[in-house]
Amino acid sequence: MPVSASSSAPSTRSAPSFGLGHDSGVAVLDKASLLLSVLEDGPASVSRIVRVTGLTRPTAHRLALALQRLRLVTRDARGRFLLGPRLSEMAVVEHGDRMLALAGTVLTGLRDRTGASARLYRRCEDRLLCVAGAETSPNVAETVPVGTAFPMRSGPVAQVLLAWEEPDVLCRGLVGARFTATVLAGVRRRGWAQSTGERSSGSAALAAPVRGPGGRVVAALCLSGPVGLLTEEPAREFGSAVIDAALRLGEASDT
Repeated sequence: MPVSASSSAPSTRSAPSFGLGHDSGVAVLDKASLLLSVLEDGPASVSRIVRVTGLTRPTAHRLALALQRLRLVTRDARGRFLLGPRLSEMAVVEHGDRMLALAGTVLTGLRDRTGASARLYRRCEDRLLCVAGAETSPNVAETVPVGTAFPMRSGPVAQVLLAWEEPDVLCRGLVGARFTATVLAGVRRRGWAQSTGERSSGSAALAAPVRGPGGRVVAALCLSGPVGLLTEEPAREFGSAVIDAALRLGEASDT
């Protein structure tokens, strides 16, 4: 008796059908693009990724882990995959010039309003870098020239730039730091960090996060000056002004 083709053919899983935007001609890139498109709708388990994309489970899991190592994908507390911080960082690079273009106006306005020096910092690997500033003092010893870098070991700027990082980055940043995870938890809860006497005796500083696309912290705005001006609790007097200025810069980076 002849055997039908349907009964003799081996059972195979059909390959995923790559739609518009997923056909680069390089199969592994197409699969990665397809996986990332699933995560645009929110966190997804491997099972959901398999169900939506048609990828095999080993392939989906292997790709997700590879993308996680590149920080294009991360995981939530339930182990689901979601879009990672690298995507926001790349968006910040694209839009960052707009923030810097506005920084001079915003920092100068904050300086004139408060009488204290206003500066903008970004994280550069394990250091914080001054990228813009409006100084009040002509004394070179009290100024921070644009381009000056400091270790991320102390101070409110370092705390703000580290407090909202991914847990593994945060843990590495605490090694050798003069602040603790408890301090950073307080920064996240309040939305700012302050200090007195850390850079020099009799000085005070207040820093707030500047948020870019996706709400990611992309910079820190810092107000600094003598304790006699800012007091030992600068946030009480100047918190609203600093946060408002940081929001303005964030809006510029998000457009």
